[in-house]
Amino acid sequence: MNGLLKFSTKRSNWAIPYFIFLLIFVVLPLVLIVVYAFKDNSGNFSLQNFVKFVSQPEAINTFIYSIGVALITTMLCILFGYPAAYILSNRSLNRSQITVVLFILPMWINILVRTLATVALFDFMRIPLGEGALIFGMVYNFLPFMIYPIYNTMQKMDYSLIEAAEDLGAKPSKVFWKVVMPLSMPGVMSGIMMVFMPTISTFAIAELLTMNNVKLFGTTIQENINNGMWNYGAALSLIMLIIIGATSLFSDSSEAASDNEGGLI
Repeated sequence: MNGLLKFSTKRSNWAIPYFIFLLIFVVLPLVLIVVYAFKDNSGNFSLQNFVKFVSQPEAINTFIYSIGVALITTMLCILFGYPAAYILSNRSLNRSQITVVLFILPMWINILVRTLATVALFDFMRIPLGEGALIFGMVYNFLPFMIYPIYNTMQKMDYSLIEAAEDLGAKPSKVFWKVVMPLSMPGVMSGIMMVFMPTISTFAIAELLTMNNVKLFGTTIQENINNGMWNYGAALSLIMLIIIGATSLFSDSSEAASDNEGGLI
């Protein structure tokens, strides 16, 4: 009894359940992906899954197309999300927190429900489904994930720096480019990560908004796994994870650079 009480009073022991959860549901699946990716159907070590990916133009084209869709979606989310986050965080332009809730409200609804609503909207307006509907649906679904990190960063911004720049005679445009923009870059990079990565791997949005006529890389992975081709599907997943990891490293380096620039300011 005393041992149990001593164990429970040690604060670091409370992290053990979370460690076990991460080990089972995060680390173990990633290890299985790596193991399956480097095995053939007989269970032997092989690189044939990666050779198959490189030798199939359709898979490579789907991968490149998915990156293109992710880049377009991310750029549009920045284009629409940054001004919205700036207005929401600006005390003189937005004085009500209700407006912020209205922008964040779509995040409370399941992404499939929002996509089905988009399909119904296009059907009601008699707009054909296709690539245009896909981009619209991607931006609509992931735009809040761009707005919120930028808004959160701008909310924590030290406004005395902006006031100091204004007192020194800087014009509003120069204040924005020299002070606001550099200080908001960590939020922008977080938003890019939250939009770019899910866009590459998603498949439900593409299937619903294009009537399964446009295939993304996530759809290719899903089809292979559903057809029992676990090894090839794991190899494709590993390739996607490598791209996501490279994007994360780029985001971290860019965020560190922006922090240094903000410190110099």
